[in-house]
Amino acid sequence: MGTIINLIALLISLASVLAALGHTGYLALLNSAANKRAGGGPIADYVRSRWPIAGGTTVASLVALLMTAGPMAMDVIAILLAAGSGAVATKALQSTRAKYRSGG
Repeated sequence: MGTIINLIALLISLASVLAALGHTGYLALLNSAANKRAGGGPIADYVRSRWPIAGGTTVASLVALLMTAGPMAMDVIAILLAAGSGAVATKALQSTRAKYRSGG
């Protein structure tokens, strides 16, 4: 039973880390593009305002991943922490992408 919960916690934590790093990477790309273009100041300001969310979700998801190495009680806490940080990171990424979506 403990092995199954540990595996579930590990998978949820890895998904959370991927979501958080995806948001952080998207902000980095957006910031790079904004700094290379004339008139990219408002976008760069927006990205600067989103860094705390990206950093917080990344740290929380990495802590959850580290917690999966502990006993079963820590696995349950890791599942809750990873699910929360992954959900926040995914929502933040979706809102940023919707704001600056271009093309088709």
